[in-house]
Amino acid sequence: MVQASLVFSHEPDPTSPLLNTSPHDLVPFLELYLHQNIPFADPYSPHPPQPFQTHLRFTSLSQYVMKSGCRIVYVYQNLKDVFVSLFCFLKKLRDDRLKPISLGKAFELFYKGISLYGPFWDHVLGYWKASLESPERVMFLRYEYMKRESSFHLKRLAEFMGYPFSTEEEKQGLVNEILEMCSFENLQNLEVNKTGRLITNSFQLANHRFFRKGEVGNWKRHLTDEIEEAIDKLIDQKLTSFGLTFHDCSEEA
Repeated sequence: MVQASLVFSHEPDPTSPLLNTSPHDLVPFLELYLHQNIPFADPYSPHPPQPFQTHLRFTSLSQYVMKSGCRIVYVYQNLKDVFVSLFCFLKKLRDDRLKPISLGKAFELFYKGISLYGPFWDHVLGYWKASLESPERVMFLRYEYMKRESSFHLKRLAEFMGYPFSTEEEKQGLVNEILEMCSFENLQNLEVNKTGRLITNSFQLANHRFFRKGEVGNWKRHLTDEIEEAIDKLIDQKLTSFGLTFHDCSEEA
């Protein structure tokens, strides 16, 4: 949605790159740019600024990023769904020559904070604190709320990025058209995301690997009562005191 809010001006374009290019090509990983020494886009270009995505912790962002004056949008999700999504994604990428890892073993590592980008709770807290200290620079969004009130949060996002919708654009239905184009179902069914590949200097990955369910509460089909209880305790210990909760929207209704 970030890319869409920057690309659209007044009317949706049927030839938009959003329809024939993978989201991971349009919004590339910051880590890949740094690793492969790809030149950054000109920040003074008259065209819409180039958005990047990253899994890096806030404290790991380079000084270049922090001094650039760019806007940072952080999306956080129910910890239980995060773990299940991570487990399913890495399971697809695991070398077939290696012994499969069980859900229980994977959770044991996750619970100890052993993860590619460090403990999940440290990751969330870094951006949460930054959003409180610099709300004009860092927006903290909750995935479940974005799913439930998509139109409201898209307009918030566009305004935060400096590209607010005009009254006329809203009357023309541009907000709903962007939401439809950027919906999980639409992106998943685009030909480029069914057959294309993310290609870098060091690896290739089928685009469809990035699409699984996109559902809120999918963890209920995977986690045992013991793991659910352990995650609840982890949240209470690490995050609740900072004002963060991870209940599903369905649990709050």
